[in-house]
Amino acid sequence: MMRHPDHLGDEERRQFIAVLAQCPELTAIHRHVRTFAEILTTRSRQHLKDWVTATRAEDLPGLHTLAGLEKDSDAVVQGVTTCWNSGPVEGRVNHIKMIKRQMFGRAKLPLLRKRVLLTGAQGSHRTQA
Repeated sequence: MMRHPDHLGDEERRQFIAVLAQCPELTAIHRHVRTFAEILTTRSRQHLKDWVTATRAEDLPGLHTLAGLEKDSDAVVQGVTTCWNSGPVEGRVNHIKMIKRQMFGRAKLPLLRKRVLLTGAQGSHRTQA
């Protein structure tokens, strides 16, 4: 469901269609997910409000929190319409958290700092090669 339909093989597409035929709620969720993906891909802010309204109209609790984006609509519109994102920063934060988990909470800040700096330096060498 999260992959673009064009990237599915023939057998995967047949299986997916069979699953959707068995569950009307899943079919509705799939329709909303595809529409939302289209909004993000085309950066079309004008369709975002229609998508939130359509999603709220159906009894799909899994999408209601996503439809709650209207509470901070200015930030959401900026996120949808601009090419800027915080992906690299979030990736680095996740990397630091992974290093902390690997140390099992036994190391203090100096060792964590050293490991973060060393792995960052190793990553920059990999991208240059």
